[in-house]
Amino acid sequence: MKTHIFFTGLFLVFGSLPFLASGQKSTIPFKTSVELDDTYTIIWNGVSKTYRYTNGSWNRDESYDYQFNVVQKRYENHWKSIKTLHRIHPDYDGKAGDRDQTMYFEVIYKTLKEQKVHSEILASIGNGTGTSDTEFRVSELTMYVPNPSRFLPYNKFRISQNYNYEQGILTETVELILEKDGKETPFMKNEETALIFIQSKLDQAPTKFKE
Repeated sequence: MKTHIFFTGLFLVFGSLPFLASGQKSTIPFKTSVELDDTYTIIWNGVSKTYRYTNGSWNRDESYDYQFNVVQKRYENHWKSIKTLHRIHPDYDGKAGDRDQTMYFEVIYKTLKEQKVHSEILASIGNGTGTSDTEFRVSELTMYVPNPSRFLPYNKFRISQNYNYEQGILTETVELILEKDGKETPFMKNEETALIFIQSKLDQAPTKFKE
């Protein structure tokens, strides 16, 4: 059976590539009903630090840093994720799209070969493939920008994920790469760290008004 997985791909990305239906644009595919709790859901809350590749080395670009949240729904062998990111640095130049963005990802886990789970990726930023271990602790995802402009400095995304469930932390590297004639040229990367939140009950109100 297929499992749905919302995955936390935290991309520097830059104007989503919307799904189309009924003449309306939407980053998230349409559905006729909504469910509050239809599967195992994880929410990731984190931050990302951005680096540009210049003169043969990685250099920080604080103006492109962002905060993000991912709602990750894990169905059987099929995850679906909705990610929102927010660039709040005052010097952000807008070249990567709006300060506030929403992205959608599906990871469909299909086969097990040589102890690696192989997947198909459908995403608002471009489709691709991925691999993971059977517990979904370490994953690598690759996606390609559809019909990229010749002026675009990247056409490929590579996402390396490490889910440290016991510590409640996800670390992820999102690379933007220009691939041409079999050669890869790095452009930018995002180093993300996120905390895990799952359904829980509280013994009391977590905060109170203070005079």
